[in-house]
Amino acid sequence: MSVAEASGSEEWRRGWQLVLACFVGFSFFSIMTAALGVFMAPLGEEFGWSRTLLSAGVSIASVATAILSPFVGALIDRFGSRRVAMPGLVVTIFAMCLFSSLNGSPTQWLFLWGFYAVISITVKTTVWTAAVAGAFDAARGLALGVTLAGNAAAQILVPPLATWLVQDFGWRIAYLALCGGWGLITLVLCFFFLRDVTPRDGVQTAKGVPDRSAIPGLTISAALRSRAVWFLYIVSFVSMVFVIGLVVHQIPILTAVGVSATNAAWLASLAGVAGIVGKLVCGALLDRFDANLVGGVTIAAISLAFLLLLYGAGSVALIIVGMIINGYGVGSLLQIVSYLTAKHAGMKNFGVIFGVITSLVALGSGLGLMIAGMVFDVTGKYDGFLIVGAVASVFCGLLIWLLPRAPDWRQLEAVKA
Repeated sequence: MSVAEASGSEEWRRGWQLVLACFVGFSFFSIMTAALGVFMAPLGEEFGWSRTLLSAGVSIASVATAILSPFVGALIDRFGSRRVAMPGLVVTIFAMCLFSSLNGSPTQWLFLWGFYAVISITVKTTVWTAAVAGAFDAARGLALGVTLAGNAAAQILVPPLATWLVQDFGWRIAYLALCGGWGLITLVLCFFFLRDVTPRDGVQTAKGVPDRSAIPGLTISAALRSRAVWFLYIVSFVSMVFVIGLVVHQIPILTAVGVSATNAAWLASLAGVAGIVGKLVCGALLDRFDANLVGGVTIAAISLAFLLLLYGAGSVALIIVGMIINGYGVGSLLQIVSYLTAKHAGMKNFGVIFGVITSLVALGSGLGLMIAGMVFDVTGKYDGFLIVGAVASVFCGLLIWLLPRAPDWRQLEAVKA
């Protein structure tokens, strides 16, 4: 039975280990960002560093992701996810553990972040999504949802774990234990379970470069001419500008409409839980119903979150609904785009095509942070940002709904067989 012909249950039976490895891998590369808030206080106290300096590392990582993602995607298309991820994990673990050697030099701090940013691109989004999207077809939506939930798992588990390690053992041991321990678990799982699936027969290759010549999909030149690919590029960039801007500024937005700081923090956590639910539910829906309709409605619905936060200030219930919708939509967004990329572009050059999307996501996220802050600085409130965000969400939802009919890659593969 070929990969394309397998049922969803058959795909999960033979591929659940791969999803587990990619889920943990996705959580691993999220550690540095998820733990930064915990390390800020002890590093600031010991070295007298400003929050601006401490935050600069994330900006460096975002720039590296934006620049290098398409190139790493090309490596994945050529050699497969396993051959990129395995050495990448080893060097990334080393780069992360180097932070335990900080000596108070701002130059060293920025250099270590730069080194980590360049190296860690080999274990970021594209390598895990490419492996899962290549192994799953009938159950691809849910498999991608579980994989991408690794980020949410890191956001939930890392802060309390890092806090305990810092308090009981100090920040140096915390870096080594957190990054080295999590990294070792990831490395072991990927060694045994991360495989690239070849077309037609579903054979998983552990050694050697997988034969990808028969994999159907768009060439790079065809992708540049594809209306569907360009729609996905636009949606990835525009949506991230506003949803990430809202996520990062959500607590000040909530406090601005009268929500207490404590309740705002709980609402932010509620949105995070909704994000995990969104990945799983949306994945199941993508596998069962028209993907353009599911994706379009989900992204367009994010506009309700912007509007409820704008006009629902007098109602706690409306604000809660708005935060749940935003969490659900944000949790599903990257999953929808990755699913539709595989559906419309195929897997032949998925790494490069989705690598460009990863770059646009990084650029949009960084720009969204600044735009939301600038709107508040100029007007003293977030109303303008929320209004434009609502319009942009509807626009992006329409683009997804209007995507052209996707090629039947399974039929094309069968013809070549």
